[in-house]
Amino acid sequence: SFFEKRFHFPKVLLTTSGTSALEMAALLINIEVGDEVIMPSYTFSSTANAFLLRGAKIVFADSLALHPNIDVNKIESLITSRTKAIVPVHYAGVACDMDAIMGLATKYNLFVVEDAAQAINTSYRNKPLGSFGHLSAFSFHESKNIIAGEAGLLVINKPELELRAEIIREKGTDRSAFFRGDVQKYSWKDIGSSYLPSEILAAILMAQLETLEILQEKRLKSWYYYYHLLKPISQKFEFQLPFIPKECLHNAHIFFLVCKSEAEREALNKHLFEQNIQAYFHYQSLHNSPFFKAKNDGRELPNADKFAQCLIRLPMHYYLTTEEQNSVATAIEIFYSR
Repeated sequence: SFFEKRFHFPKVLLTTSGTSALEMAALLINIEVGDEVIMPSYTFSSTANAFLLRGAKIVFADSLALHPNIDVNKIESLITSRTKAIVPVHYAGVACDMDAIMGLATKYNLFVVEDAAQAINTSYRNKPLGSFGHLSAFSFHESKNIIAGEAGLLVINKPELELRAEIIREKGTDRSAFFRGDVQKYSWKDIGSSYLPSEILAAILMAQLETLEILQEKRLKSWYYYYHLLKPISQKFEFQLPFIPKECLHNAHIFFLVCKSEAEREALNKHLFEQNIQAYFHYQSLHNSPFFKAKNDGRELPNADKFAQCLIRLPMHYYLTTEEQNSVATAIEIFYSR
C-alpha cells in the first residue's frame, strides 16, 4: 500500500474513521474494565471514548506550557499497577516527545497508541509519526490535510496483532483471509465491528495521496508566511505563536494563536468575524467537560485549560492566498492596537 511503501509502516488497515482506528486499537490491546489509560486532556472526545467503550478508566495528563501536546514529565507520576496504555496525541501534526514516552512504556511494560489523527506526513527525529507506538491511528476527516469523508487508518507496528486486526475490522470474521485464499470459508472468530471503508472512499483518498507533496508544500508555505507576518505583532502585543521543537517536522495542519485570556480570545474572535475572517476555537479540556467533570479526580490541569480558553485557529487551507493572509494579519494588528 501507499503508506507501507512511503512511511515504511509494517502493516496498515484503512478504516471508516480515525475514531474507528482508535476503537480497533483498544480492542487489540485487550482493554478491560478497570484498566487505566493515560492521555492528554486537551484532545477530541474520540481519543477517550475509544477506551471508555471497553471499560477503561481515563487518566488525563496536562499539556506542555508552550504547546497543547502532552507533558511527558507529568506521565510517570500517573502510572499505577492498573495502567495499560499511554495515548499521546500529536496536536496540529507536531510530534510529542516519543523517545520519552516509549522509554516509559518499556520501563512499565505499557502499550503506546499514537493518536496521529492530525499527523499525516510528519516526523520526529526523522522517523514518521505513527511508527513509534505499538498501534497508531490516523484520520482523513474533512477537517484534515488529506480527506476521504470519514475514513481513517490503523497502523500496526506489532506483528503479532496483524491477523487479529484484520478479523476485528471485518466484523470479527476471517473474511480477509478467505479472500486471500488462506481459508476455504470464513467464520466468526472474535469480537469486531464494521470498520472497513468503501472502495469509493479509498479511491478519493488515493487521488490526494498521489499529490501529497504538492498539498503539503502549499500548506507549509502558508503556515510559515503566517509566522513571518505575525511574529513581530506577537512580540509587541505578547500573544503566543505555535512552538515547533527542532526535532519535529510538522505538516502545517493548524496555525493558531494563544491569547492572554479567554476574554481576549472572545474579543479577537468577534473582531475577526466582523471582518469576514473565519477563526475558531478548538478543544475544550476533557477533564472539565460536562460528561467527565463529575468523574474527574480533582487534579488541576492548568495548561490544558489555558489552551481550551485562549487558543484560536486561523484560516488554513490549500487555496489560502497571501493576500488573504495579509488581511488576517492586518485585522489582528488592528485589534491589538486599539
